[in-house]
Amino acid sequence: MRRRRAAVAAGFCASFLLGSVLNVLFAPGSEPPRPGQSPGPSPAPGPGRRGGRGELARQIRARYEEVQRYSRGGPGPGAGRPERRRLMDLAPGGLGLQRPRPPRARPVPDGAPGWPPAPGPGPRLGCAALRNVSGAQYVGSGYTKAVYRVRLPGGAAVALKAVDFSGHDLGSCVREFGARRGCYRLAAHKLLKEMVLLERLRHPNVLQLYGYCYQDSEDIPDTLTTITELGAPVEMIQLLQTSWEDRFRICLSLGRLLHHLAHSPLGSVTLLDFRPRQFVLVDGELKVTDLDDARVEETPCASSADCILEFPARNFTLPCSAQGWCDGMNEKRNLYNAYRFFFTYLLPHSAPPSLRPLLDIIVNATEYQRIPDSTIPQEDYRCWPSYHHGSCLLSVFNLAEAVDVCESHAQCHAFVVTNQTTWTGRKLVFFKTGWNQVVPDPNRTTYVRAPG
Repeated sequence: MRRRRAAVAAGFCASFLLGSVLNVLFAPGSEPPRPGQSPGPSPAPGPGRRGGRGELARQIRARYEEVQRYSRGGPGPGAGRPERRRLMDLAPGGLGLQRPRPPRARPVPDGAPGWPPAPGPGPRLGCAALRNVSGAQYVGSGYTKAVYRVRLPGGAAVALKAVDFSGHDLGSCVREFGARRGCYRLAAHKLLKEMVLLERLRHPNVLQLYGYCYQDSEDIPDTLTTITELGAPVEMIQLLQTSWEDRFRICLSLGRLLHHLAHSPLGSVTLLDFRPRQFVLVDGELKVTDLDDARVEETPCASSADCILEFPARNFTLPCSAQGWCDGMNEKRNLYNAYRFFFTYLLPHSAPPSLRPLLDIIVNATEYQRIPDSTIPQEDYRCWPSYHHGSCLLSVFNLAEAVDVCESHAQCHAFVVTNQTTWTGRKLVFFKTGWNQVVPDPNRTTYVRAPG
C-alpha cells in the first residue's frame, strides 16, 4: 500500500513538474523559476533620473522607428525612411500561420507607439506550432533575451527567444521608470529588431528565422516569442580541439558572413558586439544569431578627423566620403573585431605545409608585414614573464598567438620569430617597440605592423 501511495505521489509530482516546465515555456519572456523568485507587482515609479515616463516613451519610439527603418530600408547609409505600416504582417492564408489577436486598448506612455506591432509577410510558423512542443529546455540568457530549446510535433528541434523577465535590461528599466509594461515593450523592440534583421539579411551564415508568436504572459499582454533555427554554442576550447579542416570551414564561414554584411540588401552592417556567444554552429557552419546590437547606418562626418576607429591596441583613420559618411567604417570595424576570432582560434598551427604560405599572405594582408631572414637587434622593452630580463622574450604556440600578444601590448609594434623553442615545442619570440633598424638574420623572421 505504501509503495502504491509513493508511486501515485511520484506520478503527481512528475506531472506537476512537466506542467510547470511547459507553463514556463509558454510564458516566453521568463527564465526558469529560481528558488524564492516570483514576478511580483510592478514597483512604484522611481524618481525618473532621465525624465520619467516621457523619457521611456522617447526611447520606445526611437527603437520603434529603428525597426521600421530596417523593415523597409534599402541599401545606402540612410537605409530607408520610416513607413507608417504595421510591422511584419502575416501573409493571409499562409500555411500553419495564426494571426495574433488585435491589440486591445491599454494605457501606454504618452508619445509611444502602440503594441504589439502587427507582423508582416515571411515567417511560416506561428502560435499554433507551439501548442504541442516537447523536450522544453532552458539554454541560457543575456542582458535582454532568454533562449529555450524545444522539439516541435513533427520532431524538428528549434530555438525560442523571448525577453528575459529576470534579465538586466528589463530589471534596470523597471527600477528606473516603474513601468513594467512599458519597459517590456522597450526590451521587446530589441527582439523585434533582431527578427527583422534575420529576415532581411537571409544568408547561409545567418541564423534562419522560422516564425514568431504573440501571446499573454504573466501580467504582460502580447509578449513576443521568435522561433529560429537551433545551433550549438561556439566554445573556444572545443574549437582548438577540432580538426584543421573543421576550423578552416568555420573560418571560411566567417569570411563569407563578413562579405555578406558588407554588401547586404540594407547596406553595410556592423556587429557592435562581436564575441563568440553571438554565433552558433549548425552542421559545421558558423552562423550569426544575435543581431539586436547590429547597426546599419554609417557614421556621419565633416572630415576624416571624424572617422577614427579606436581600439585598445591601435587606432585607424578612414576617409570621409563626399556624401558625408565615413567610408567603409562598418566593414572595417567588423574586420578588426573578427581578427582575433580568425587568427587566434581558427587559422591553425597544424595547417598543411602547402597552405602555410597562404596563411602568411592572409596575415600580411590584414595587419602585419612579413620580412623573412631578418631581425631587429634593438628597440626592446620589458614584459612579464619574459625569458630575458632586458627584453620581452615570450613563447607562443603559433603565429596567431604572437600577433595576439603584440596586440595586447600597447608598446609593441613588431615581433621577431626565432628558430628556438621551449622543451614543449613552443616558439620563442622577441616583441619590439619598432622597426627602425632591421638587419639580416637567416634564423629569424620579422613581422612589423602595416601602416594605417
